Amino acid sequence: MTSLVQRSSGLVQRRTEASRNATDKDRPDGEEDHEPRRGEETDDDDTGDSKETRLTLMEEVLLLGLKDREGYTSFWNDCISSGLRGCMLIELALRGRLQLEACGMRRKGLLARKVICKSDAPTGDVLLDEALKHIKDTQPPETVQSWIELLSGETWNPLKLHYQLRNVRERLAKNLVEKGVLTTEKQNFLLFDMTTHPLTNNNIKQRLIKKVQEAVLEKWVNDPHRMDKRLLALIFLAHSSDVLENAFAPLLDDQYDLAMKRVRQLLELEPEGESMKANANELLWSVVAAFTK
Repeated sequence: MTSLVQRSSGLVQRRTEASRNATDKDRPDGEEDHEPRRGEETDDDDTGDSKETRLTLMEEVLLLGLKDREGYTSFWNDCISSGLRGCMLIELALRGRLQLEACGMRRKGLLARKVICKSDAPTGDVLLDEALKHIKDTQPPETVQSWIELLSGETWNPLKLHYQLRNVRERLAKNLVEKGVLTTEKQNFLLFDMTTHPLTNNNIKQRLIKKVQEAVLEKWVNDPHRMDKRLLALIFLAHSSDVLENAFAPLLDDQYDLAMKRVRQLLELEPEGESMKANANELLWSVVAAFTK
């Protein structure tokens, strides 16, 4: 795993957030306001975002890894592929589709417990639904570690190669194009042409970067169970995908050092113990264990 203290070469500009102040004065008296209830998981914590700009964990991690102008991830990043598969498992767990099997009398460890389909209701996301179908149809069930490897195509068993999700980065980039975050271009690299996806909506990326920065600086709570689960997962998976540095690159030296210190605090947590605490998402901590073991 790439060291946390190795700085990224690309700098990310500071966020310039546009304020959004729209109110609906024409709502009929009897119409309900569809606000999420307390404790419900939502696709995005930014209530100011429109539905089209709500991003999945996979899209957020990819967006942090993409070079703004060039429109592609670093050629040297060999971590993001498995990181994106981990994002899918957590995304499905946060949406109530997956869970870990019961630990049983012998108290199986997180990495020994199988992933169980809790609900096969479609998510509306093609990649997530494809992964969910694989997990639902597979008997006997597999562990989190196995699913990360199988969905990445990292298996020596030719009978399991069909589990691989193909062209994941390109498909996620196209989702971001549809949401108005990226655009599509062709670039020539001497011997071949490559489709790239440069950034077109800087506000959305800067909002994402600021959200990550604030989680370990101004809004640091020193307790992972008081953090939003989706944001906690984003920090862990961005680190595992070797793109977290991109969010911290614009910080001043003292801010950077403090942010990295707090990230290390999170990485040093014991997933087994954290998963047994109240309101913990066991599958989230199982994915964390798979990447930090």
